[in-house]
Amino acid sequence: MYTIRTEQSFDSAHFLAGYSGKCGNLHGHRWRIVAEVCAEQLRDSEQLRGMIADFGDLKQDLKALADSYDHAFIYESGSLKEQTVLALREEGFRLIEVPFRPTAEQFARHFYECIRQKGYCVKQVEVYETPNNCAVYSEDFDAERVI
Repeated sequence: MYTIRTEQSFDSAHFLAGYSGKCGNLHGHRWRIVAEVCAEQLRDSEQLRGMIADFGDLKQDLKALADSYDHAFIYESGSLKEQTVLALREEGFRLIEVPFRPTAEQFARHFYECIRQKGYCVKQVEVYETPNNCAVYSEDFDAERVI
């Protein structure tokens, strides 16, 4: 199995609704996404001969994903009062509503799915919330899907 890996980072704020510790309060992170894509065989077409994928394409796709969350307040659907959301929007804050609790674990799965939708055979995605703490998401994959 061949694997390549790249990473990107973004800064954002979030909170964990219903959490009774410090993370229940609004706070920020420098999130780091590490994506690994894989293949049983290397490509044999001219441009990509000897590669799993073009590093430049993978880096660009991951950067676009990271940039879409950069410098935003990420919150779970239904976790804020509608008046709060309206007030923040009126103030010009960049808000991103997600349908899951914005934990590193959930982001790892979310980013995994986003990268897979770009056509990559994703081995795993790591999401670092801090330099020392990360969550990893991977799935058993069908060898038929491996490029």
